[in-house]
Order: sequence, then structure tokens, then C-alpha cells
Amino acid sequence: MHMGIVGGGPSAMFVLKRLIESGRSDFSVDIFEKKNKLGAGMPYSDEGARAEHITNVSSNEIPDLLTSVEDWVGMNYGVASRFDISVKKFNEYKVLPRLLFGEYLSQQFNFILAKAERMGLKVNVHYQTHIEDIRDLRASNKVELSTGDNRVFSFDKVVICSGHYWPKHHEGIVPGYFDSPYPPDKLTYLVNQTVAIRGASLTAIDALRTLALNNGSFSYDEHGKKIYRLNKDSPKFKIILHSRNGLLPAVRFHLEDSHLAKNSVLDPKEVEHVRAKHQGFLPLDYVYQRNFLEGLKNNRPDFYELIKDLSLEDFVELMMIRREDTPPFGLLKAEYAEAERSIALKRSVYWKEMLAILSFTMNYPAKYFSAEDMLRLQKTLMPLIAIVIAFAPQDSVEEMIALYDAGLLDLITVGDKSEIETGKDGGINYHYIDEAGQKVSAYYETFIDCIGQPHLNYDEIPFPSLIADQTVSAAKIKFSDYQTAKAYLSEGHKNIYRDASGDYYLKVPGITIDDHFRVVNNSGEINEKIYVMAVSFIGGFNPDYSGLDFGEAASARIIEKLI
Repeated sequence: MHMGIVGGGPSAMFVLKRLIESGRSDFSVDIFEKKNKLGAGMPYSDEGARAEHITNVSSNEIPDLLTSVEDWVGMNYGVASRFDISVKKFNEYKVLPRLLFGEYLSQQFNFILAKAERMGLKVNVHYQTHIEDIRDLRASNKVELSTGDNRVFSFDKVVICSGHYWPKHHEGIVPGYFDSPYPPDKLTYLVNQTVAIRGASLTAIDALRTLALNNGSFSYDEHGKKIYRLNKDSPKFKIILHSRNGLLPAVRFHLEDSHLAKNSVLDPKEVEHVRAKHQGFLPLDYVYQRNFLEGLKNNRPDFYELIKDLSLEDFVELMMIRREDTPPFGLLKAEYAEAERSIALKRSVYWKEMLAILSFTMNYPAKYFSAEDMLRLQKTLMPLIAIVIAFAPQDSVEEMIALYDAGLLDLITVGDKSEIETGKDGGINYHYIDEAGQKVSAYYETFIDCIGQPHLNYDEIPFPSLIADQTVSAAKIKFSDYQTAKAYLSEGHKNIYRDASGDYYLKVPGITIDDHFRVVNNSGEINEKIYVMAVSFIGGFNPDYSGLDFGEAASARIIEKLI
């Protein structure tokens, strides 16, 4: 078997690692990487980070590779010392500089390549090679990859591991408009001005850290508290975050299970059994009970007693009330103190840990939710999950608090219906209704969209032949009750439609995949040759994903079918 892997980041590394662990060597692999380095991907390379950017996971939380981070630091003192990291200073519970972590991942990938060579497994790496198109050749039962320099390769199987994808809509056309903060080097010249940011979580923190260093510096006062001082030539610098719900991310705390109970993912047989009892659907309430409430019952019975009779919606409302009724930076300071206590006592904030587990475990079977449950998930649970499991690192939170205390960071709640209008001469007009119910239109010369990796629509996939040949199909989820669907339609919901057979469906982002990440066409045929684990293309069927954890788990399902 001849296999092609599009992308050479962490996901590709896990695929190759699992191929090697299978013990088979009767196949060859070609890896196509657009940069000149494997393993780091976007988040851990200069495409997504500078020296000031840090991970939101510690070394004890990452999936097992060939060498632990601590051992690697000991063997690569020269690299680690550039980031002021040494074996003496190493703490497996602390986060790492992202670029350092990228160096670690890159060397791990090289170790895996060396192991493949020792096994006799042939692996060809094509560096600085951009794949522009992918075509399913049904007549020859092959998959064709076309490169940006007009070369063509043919494979029996292809795994798309292209990782993050940030399409540009206005950047480079509208002065002062940035569709994302990546690569962050482009933000280093933004000085002495007010910067509007859409979003208030980890992606926004990436932009914030770079902007803060452009315009001033952090230090510590006599009490050991981090403070911020502007540069003399940046008196007009300020950052304004614009948040849909007015909330900041939660702060990293001590995890009792550093790998977030990855073994708690619902077994396919269990999913099949439950679906058989519910007309083919997996109820969201079942997953909530199974992967959230039961964990609380066993580990935090006091908290379980408080919430055991609450519906999912009531639980979310209870958790949100406290957050929404407290000023955002006041809450951030309180949660920072809570996280500090959690780390000092090595005691988890357990409901948050269980929420992270729920998020991970419901990711794979989400395609079996009814459209009603998917809408509940999108409206109710995901906003809470997005805030709580961001796990903002302490160092980043300290910088946010320092900027806020200096009067240089603010947060505005813009609601669900805000609009961003590009200015004729650059910049944007931010239209929203404020918390007092008043219409606001604010002009900003500089705007950065920091809502994170967008879930791309079916027609935004950058491999045109997959769409033109109808190899892939737009993801959709069926309604269990047509009356509910009609009610949503009457309310003007744009993503609901009725097919020729009379069934109602909810359109969700990205393409249709099966449990093993194989693409599915409009006729429901599973493609045995093309696998997609690029998170930006499968956001409808995988509504949440968790970086390296996602890559490790998804690669297992792919290899199960590949070999």
C-alpha cells in the first residue's frame, strides 16, 4: 500500500507513530509539508507563535511520545536554554513556551522517522511542498495529489492532516483589518493605537501578549505582583476585547487526571446500543449523564447532590449566572485565586475537569445527535465549554490583569447579533447593542479577528476537485421530529432544509465523515481511500477538539481502518 499524508504537523506524527506501532512494514508513506520542518504544525511554529507565547497544557498532560519533555530538555540543553528552561528549573506541571514545544515535537517526529527506517518502512518527506488539489480517481482506485509546482502523485490511501486553516477575507485589502492574529509577526508594528479584538479567549490572548510587548513591558512590584508600564512613545495604546457573552476564559487549575479520562470515550458498541433504543439518535442527555454527572457522583458527591436533578440547560444557567453577574475582570481575579489554591493543594476544580471530559467524549459521537440536540449543544453547552476548558495559563492571566489594572485593557459585551462593517478607507465599524439595550456603532482603525479556528463551510475546503467531483458532501444532521424543525423554520432559522424524501435536516459546518474519519459523498457512500482529520474541515461532526489529544485519538480510529 502506498499512502500519502497531507501536512506534517502533530496529527501526521501520530498517524505515522501508530503505523509503526502496528508492526507492519508492507507499505510506503509520502508526507507533504508546506514548511521546512515537521512536527510543530501551526500553533508551535513561527506561523502561530513568538517567544512570548506559551502552551495551555503542561508536559504531564500531553500524549505519550518517544521521549518525555523532561528527558528531552536534559538532552537538548542548548535549545532549552534559549527559553530559560533547564532540567533544574523543569516542572512537568508548568506550561512551556510554544516555540520550545515545537522544537520538541519536531525532534520527536524525526525520532519516529528514524524508527520507521530501522523497521524497513519507506517514508519520503516532501518539504516546502504545498498540496493544491486532491482528486479521487475512481476508475483506477487511486487518489491523486497535485502540488503548487505542478507535480502529481498517486496513492492508494490519503490522510489529510493539514491542520489549522485561516482563510483571508479582508486582510491585505482593508487597511488595519486582520482576519486572524497569525502569523503573529505581522502584529509587531502595531504601536501607540487602540486595537479592537473580536473574541476574548486563547486566540485573543495570543494577540494581546504580542501587542503588549510592542507598546510597553511587564515587571513586578514590591509585593511580587505583575505590573505593566507603557513605553514613552505609546501613550495612546489600548486593547478592547469584544465578547459575545462578556466572559473571559477560565484559568488553568490542577487536574486530577492529567489526560482527562481519555479512556472514558463512549465505546462504539455502547453508542450503537443506545442509538438502537432512540430511533438511531444518541441523546445528548445520555452523554451528559454518562460522562459528566456520573463522574461527579463518584468523585464529588457533595456537588453532585446540588445539581443531580438539574437539566443540562439548568446546570449551564446556574454556572453562567455567577459568571455573568460578576464583572469579567473581577471574576478573572477570583478564578485566578481559585486556580492558585487548586494548584497549591493539588486538588482539582472538579466540575470544570468533568466538563472538559464531557467535551472530549462527546466529540466523536456528536454526528449521531439529533438536530434538536445539536442546536441545544450549540446554544447552551458549547458557550460554557468554550470558556471553562480554555485553561488560560497563569502567566497569561497575570498579564491580562496587569493590563486591566493599568487601564489599558477593557472588555465589551456585544451579544449574538453584532456586525462588523469594513471602513471605506480602512478599519471597521463595530455595530452592536450594548447591555443597556442601546445601539452602538464604534469605529476602530485597527481590528483583529480572534475568535479562534473557524469551522469552515463545505465550499471553503481548499481542494477544489473534492467538491467539483462530489467526493465530499456538506455535513448535515437529521431532526428527530419534523414539527420541531418546522417551528425553527418559522422562526427564520437559515440552516434548516427539507430533502426530497421529506426529512428535515440541520446544516452544520464542514464535510461529512464517518467514525473513522473517512469522507462520505451525497449518496451516503463511504470513501475507503480518503481520510480527513484536519479540524477546520470537520467542525460540524466534531464540534470540539483538543489539539494533541484530538490527533492522538483520531489517528487510532484512522489506523484501525487503514491497516
